Amino acid sequence: MPTLYHSPLSRSTRIITQLMLTDRLDAVDVRPVVVRRQDGSGHHDEANPHPEGKVPFLIGDDGEAIRESNAIMLYLDEIHGYPLGVAPGQPGRGRFLSWMCYYGGVVEPAMVCAFSGATHPAFASAFRSLSEVGAQIESGLGDAPFLMGERFTIADLIMASAFQWAPQLTPDNAAVRDWVARVTARIGTVPVMEYEEKAKAALDAAA
Repeated sequence: MPTLYHSPLSRSTRIITQLMLTDRLDAVDVRPVVVRRQDGSGHHDEANPHPEGKVPFLIGDDGEAIRESNAIMLYLDEIHGYPLGVAPGQPGRGRFLSWMCYYGGVVEPAMVCAFSGATHPAFASAFRSLSEVGAQIESGLGDAPFLMGERFTIADLIMASAFQWAPQLTPDNAAVRDWVARVTARIGTVPVMEYEEKAKAALDAAA
């Protein structure tokens, strides 16, 4: 059984969401850990094997460590039969992988720059702006409800998660806002926030 090191209400919440949406939460050993938060709370948790004390962090069935949300989400989707992904050899596989990597390579760096107010020509050259990110999402959607067409995938989950956590940074783009709303409604079919609040309360009580 894979082991997921998870901190409630953090970036690893999307992993819990994926597992709930695919009814695979019981197939993973979830171990809550404390992490340092942006507000200065939290601390390094010795129980967390992530080399930087971050989450999510997964130990696979074979004992191999997997870090970074998109890698973990792809791994879990694969071992569970691609319920929210596109399998190798299937149409759209390249586009699906591109969106999964675009999140970490462009979206999150662009959001961190916008959130922190950091400006530099190198940032704009490497990551572009959030308005350009919004234009890419709008172009990718076309007339479809989700990034892979009619089907919701973990590409939607990870890409929209950034704007769910920081809605003030959502591009001023009607197509993007509508897409985020559709993804949020899809996530709302599982009680992830109830799970997270209980997990946080238990972690706080044990501190």
